[in-house]
Amino acid sequence: MELEIKSGCSGVDWKTVAETLKLVGMAYYDSDVHKRAFEASHTSVFVYFGDQLIGFGRAISDGVYQAAIYDVAVIPEFQKKGIGTTIIKNILHRLSPCNVILYASPGKEEFYRTLGLRKMLTGMALFKKAEEMKGKGFTE
Repeated sequence: MELEIKSGCSGVDWKTVAETLKLVGMAYYDSDVHKRAFEASHTSVFVYFGDQLIGFGRAISDGVYQAAIYDVAVIPEFQKKGIGTTIIKNILHRLSPCNVILYASPGKEEFYRTLGLRKMLTGMALFKKAEEMKGKGFTE
């Protein structure tokens, strides 16, 4: 399978980003919100099969010692083909000097474990859409 990996945000169909996140059961917003978030991120990775955007992810970071990965998604028909692994490895390569945290969807922990990430013993969060987050991996 011939894939193209892009790291810039130019030419991205932001509606597809929002629709993909919704389709895979992740938090999503209006297209413009995703555009602003990806453009403001330290690292953005997009994977294309031909002209079709099939996966993406991003990280925020100080570029020195701390980073966090967000919005990693692959459209369902391309899942389990190594595309998520490609996205994460590309992001981690760009964050090599940093400690990295990741907010994973419940059930995806084993996938991230195979890439070297480990569960943390502690973690706290404050979400603006808290009602929407009920039942999505929170203990309280």
